[in-house]
Amino acid sequence: MSYSSMIEYLYALQKHGIKLGLETMQILLDRVGNPHRSLRVLHIGGTNGKGSTAAMVAAVLQQAGRRVGLYTSPHLIEFRERIRVNGCMIPEPHAEALIARLRAVLEDNLEPTFFEMTTALAFLYFAESEVDVAVLEVGLGGRFDATNVVEQPLASAITTIGLDHQEYLGHTEEAIACEKGGIIKPFVPVVIGRMGEEAEQILRRIAQDRAAPLWQLGRDFAIDENRFERLTYRGVTRVWADLTCGLAGRHQWDNAACALALLESADRAGMAVDATAVRNGLRTVLWEGRLEVIGEYPTVVLDGAHNPAAAHALAEYLKDFAVSHPTSRVILVWGMMRDKDRRGFIDPLLPCVSEIVLTQATLARSATVQELRATLLEWQGPVREAVLPMDALTVARSRAMPHDLICIAGSLMLLGDIKAAVRGCGLSPIRG
Repeated sequence: MSYSSMIEYLYALQKHGIKLGLETMQILLDRVGNPHRSLRVLHIGGTNGKGSTAAMVAAVLQQAGRRVGLYTSPHLIEFRERIRVNGCMIPEPHAEALIARLRAVLEDNLEPTFFEMTTALAFLYFAESEVDVAVLEVGLGGRFDATNVVEQPLASAITTIGLDHQEYLGHTEEAIACEKGGIIKPFVPVVIGRMGEEAEQILRRIAQDRAAPLWQLGRDFAIDENRFERLTYRGVTRVWADLTCGLAGRHQWDNAACALALLESADRAGMAVDATAVRNGLRTVLWEGRLEVIGEYPTVVLDGAHNPAAAHALAEYLKDFAVSHPTSRVILVWGMMRDKDRRGFIDPLLPCVSEIVLTQATLARSATVQELRATLLEWQGPVREAVLPMDALTVARSRAMPHDLICIAGSLMLLGDIKAAVRGCGLSPIRG
């Protein structure tokens, strides 16, 4: 099987959509020797921040000399971004061989979804690569997510609880907390970030029922800034000072706190890190599409925010920009998927922007520019349209002065379109 044939095969699996449940995953993994059972795992879920937190955890562990597998989703440009060992994407020949191995055991009408097959691929590759630890980001929810076949992780984290994917997880934060709390395992430490009181109580009850020690941001651990813009982490048993974070935005401080608490809790399982690894890992962490600067004069920033909670975090960043750049304007290039809460996303951002350019990612489920414009009927600022993402960026650049900020947000798929065009490379046919 060639790599392109493998991608076509995986792309075809998307016809199965999202299938909540672990039975298919368990059967598939059993047929290839249960590679996940040989792995030491750190498991990270949450509505927002789980990918950034996973990237920070992996970066610190690498600085500590560990061989680290990192599994995340979705990818922006290239499918192999999802599966990395020490920052390097899975090589094409390895992906081809392991997918062929998985296909060979698909008998008796076993029909894994795209995400199940990709997760099984990650488990096989990490086991084959003999990683010291695998950092797994939950794909959707938690309880029935394919990554949740891991029975005894070293520790788990739930970064935030908010409204997203309601058609699968429920229409209240409490219902979503029940689903995400499914990654809490008996006797395994769990770290939780900031969230509403009702969601927090649900997670506490699940942890108590499973005798899982629970540490909460703001109660058991915290991170704060001194006047020299350095961070100090104050945990249950550790204090790490003189820290900086390679990811922009104050919301990343909470993610950093959860990452360090997760590492602190895993210390008891022999996954110790020292202060030097913590400092160097946080300082050098890279995570594409999260307030990522891709251009200057004017500054062009990409951010994957796509739900109301993430929009509020992005708004805080834009407010900070306005304070430090009082004569600059912010131009928002906005595109979203049709099934997302467009009003809930855009309302927190409107006070922070001077102008909006509407666009749409190259996917059938993208909201059209007309649908986006209908959300802005009451806004008095200028609105322009460009269906193709790079045309939208061109329009924004033509409107911006060198000291202005162009922010592209609303969809990771939109960011993938922009990044592929800027790099001059093709996009994987697999999106989402």
